[in-house]
Amino acid sequence: MAQLIKLQDYVSRYAQDIYLYPSRYVRLKKKQWEGIKKKWENGPEQNIESIIDRQQAEQPNNILHKLKGIVRQPEPVYEESAHENLEDQENLMDAGSLNSVTNIKTIEELKQHFLDGLLPFQLKWASSTLTERSFIAKEYNNDPTLKFLLQRFPDTFLILYKPIFLLKKAPVEAELIIITPAAAMCISFIEAEEDAAYVGSKDRFWIKKTRNKEKKILNPLIALNRTEKIVKTLFDMYGVDLPVQKLLISRNGFFDYPLQPYGVQFIEKRNFEEWFMSLRGMKSPLKHMQLKAAQVLLQYCQTTSVRRLEWENNPKSE
Repeated sequence: MAQLIKLQDYVSRYAQDIYLYPSRYVRLKKKQWEGIKKKWENGPEQNIESIIDRQQAEQPNNILHKLKGIVRQPEPVYEESAHENLEDQENLMDAGSLNSVTNIKTIEELKQHFLDGLLPFQLKWASSTLTERSFIAKEYNNDPTLKFLLQRFPDTFLILYKPIFLLKKAPVEAELIIITPAAAMCISFIEAEEDAAYVGSKDRFWIKKTRNKEKKILNPLIALNRTEKIVKTLFDMYGVDLPVQKLLISRNGFFDYPLQPYGVQFIEKRNFEEWFMSLRGMKSPLKHMQLKAAQVLLQYCQTTSVRRLEWENNPKSE
């Protein structure tokens, strides 16, 4: 499951420490999957609370134990911070989702149930920190494109979903950015009716054809080119050595652009599955340059948030 490191202008844990949270997420996800899979295999007689208790016993939450663990087994890049909010560090899914596996018949159904249960956790990490939170729009809880990206790509893919960059004190909304171990992909999805054809040109407007209807749409390459320019400029400023790719994708339609512009990949209904499976098969682990690229982009993203109520009356608690 890909990691949502930035959503619009919401506060993100990943922006606090991009070298910590991606690896922490992978570890927590693996532990939770092993627990829920074991419960499913053992049947309804096993109480999920016992699994949670055992997991917590294996990795106690008290701060003193964590500090001792840091001294005993130092991990300078990936070690959990002692002051982290402990309420969501051990369990990625709520107890209801964990306990509702008794009626699941196949391992594939269990996997989908597990992925669905992780979505609220992903959104939580992408809209809150220990001391701050953003008010997430309800539309993102059921955004089909966001859900598709998070559930179908590997854990090592870092996603900035419609981020808003703050450049020269001016907010600039960008397209989707996915940072893989091999490249940073700037992506625009253009999807409407099934089998729609998009007639492209250098003009400001394209033509969308569906059966006997034609409609003008804004040239999607305008926003895509703007996103690519932002990413390349920031990478050049900070010495990020990672290729930047530009993709226009329609999973249910087709492109009609006789002389396609240089540097843009057109992914449509006829070749989407091949392209998609090639990315899903990427086995490369998280790379240092990939994390550096994410850090550079995140530091230029706009953040709109409020201080959590529990910290309002105790500003020195941090």
